[in-house]
Amino acid sequence: MTNNELNTLTLNLAYYILENNSTVRATAKAFNIPKSTVHHMMCNNLKFLNYSLYRKVKKQFAENFKVKHIHGGEATKQKYEKLKQLINCNDQIEFNQEIKY
Repeated sequence: MTNNELNTLTLNLAYYILENNSTVRATAKAFNIPKSTVHHMMCNNLKFLNYSLYRKVKKQFAENFKVKHIHGGEATKQKYEKLKQLINCNDQIEFNQEIKY
């Protein structure tokens, strides 16, 4: 990749993050590149390309960092609710099978 292409990708990543309130992980997935590459481009390259854009992205990352424990807690809660539903469903199936015999 040429230097010009890297600069273009860096700016595209930054605009994507700001327009979508995106996280590093979601951005990496959308562009099909590693998270470490997104982070490196935003924290190192963007600072020299467009400092005002860098500050906006840094602010977005700070917001994401502030709420990540909330999202993690919600994901864990949903995971265990699904597991509970599966267990209850399996118990019901076993109960119905016992009645038939």
